[in-house]
Amino acid sequence: MTMIANTIRRLDGRAAGAALVAGIVLAILTEAIASTALSLGRNDIIGDTHATPDEFAWLDVGYTTTKFIGFMIAAWLMARFDLRRLVICSTLLMGAACGIAAITDRLDLLIALRAIQGFSGATLLVAGQSIIFLAYPRSRQPILQALFAMGSVVAPATIAPALQGWLIDSQSWAWIFFGVVPVALAAIGLLLIADDAVQFANERYPLDWIGLALISVAFFCLTYVFNQGSRWRWFEESRIVWLILIGVTALLAFLGQQAASKARGVLDFSVFRSGDFSFAFIVCFVAGAALFGSAFLIPSFAVSVLAFTPTDAGQLLLPSGAFFAGALLVAAFLMQVRGASPIVTVPFGILMIMMAMWMLSGSTSESGADDMMVPILLRGFGLGFLFLSVTLIAFSDLDDRSLAFGIGLFNAGRQLGGLIGVAALQTIIDNNLTANATVLAASIASGVSAVDERLAATSAMLVARGMDGMTAGRAAMGLLGRTVIGQSTVIAFDTGFVAIALLFLVAAPVLVTIKIAFTLRAKMRLGTSDEAPISAL
Repeated sequence: MTMIANTIRRLDGRAAGAALVAGIVLAILTEAIASTALSLGRNDIIGDTHATPDEFAWLDVGYTTTKFIGFMIAAWLMARFDLRRLVICSTLLMGAACGIAAITDRLDLLIALRAIQGFSGATLLVAGQSIIFLAYPRSRQPILQALFAMGSVVAPATIAPALQGWLIDSQSWAWIFFGVVPVALAAIGLLLIADDAVQFANERYPLDWIGLALISVAFFCLTYVFNQGSRWRWFEESRIVWLILIGVTALLAFLGQQAASKARGVLDFSVFRSGDFSFAFIVCFVAGAALFGSAFLIPSFAVSVLAFTPTDAGQLLLPSGAFFAGALLVAAFLMQVRGASPIVTVPFGILMIMMAMWMLSGSTSESGADDMMVPILLRGFGLGFLFLSVTLIAFSDLDDRSLAFGIGLFNAGRQLGGLIGVAALQTIIDNNLTANATVLAASIASGVSAVDERLAATSAMLVARGMDGMTAGRAAMGLLGRTVIGQSTVIAFDTGFVAIALLFLVAAPVLVTIKIAFTLRAKMRLGTSDEAPISAL
């Protein structure tokens, strides 16, 4: 059996305990900054590295693939190394990789560094959250997991984009990676102070290399497909088709190999015997699609349609961070002090996110930050209620032996949901942009009074400013075409916001049905176990 369970749970003083938690949260913050580093700095990095969009995509593919692999292998690492030292080493590796990335413009080196950042980030998430669960009693987990979520979920969804937008406009994209270094050093210092706070005894077991190779191939293929599928129009590109076939084959082979293996495999699928974990895993998958999808849509809409600068686009999400953190603390108070069940806040979180996306679907090219602020704040409040509840539900029934596997799978589910969600939204926007432009352009033809009046007014204005008649006519047509494209883009993004709202509208009754089914199954098992001793008599 894994000896992670043999944990000395009492901390050696409040100061050491505070240093431990603060160090873990800061370490997780380095992952939050690194994970969103490319969202707003894409064009700047492409320009400085002289990379094509296809070459730039490998920065995302490398990071995400190794992050998935890290989630899978984290439990094995935790069984071989002291957890506090593992977090320190992962933080040091993250800081070093980000520091080097800030001073190089070599694309091949950046790809390798992004792969290191993804792997170390996944290890930080799993090991850091495991330490908090193992070092403190379950009764104190609501507030501690709320603090952990501020680094793992709130920061990448709200704080990091605002900081990165400001750095890109005022400095350069390199300063995003530079910013990770002092945070990493501060985290390491706090974790070193907490040296004697927690001790862990671990039992080593061999790594399942075959299983790891199969799941690595599967994650690489599927990550590339979801990352680049929309660009290559999915099944119209043979490369995408082949990668789907290879990825699905590798995934099925991995599942078969894990089921047939008598030794301990890469994953412990027994965690899915817990109805609470299975339910929370499904909710987290859906919530990941909403979190990453909305975090992709809102800044993209602000930059593409509203012509926001990276700073303005990043700051658009910043106020929702306060509501996100506030909702986490309110939910933690209700659960830890008032004794409320975590499942109580899940419907509120889903409803708030659904309302926020529905409100954003009415955005236009004339919208501003003030028009979008109410739904963005509502989104933050809903995410706070949802994610803390789902986290506590997921790990309530897991023992210490299964905890690391459960946390790894839980994070992988959220990441996979986000990857699929962003890919689906990108496809919706691309397809709707083309279709909307075709429909709108078909309505603009000479002879239509409104069109002729618009062209005549625009031409007259340009002539009044010194342009000759023929040139003014062509320019007026060009401006009208830009207006059509602009309106097509607005409609496409609004369709994306509606898609997220409909996702929850469809998922809500399905999730309720799943929860009821898991509850009934648990009661049946409990009844069977109670009848066994009676029948034995």
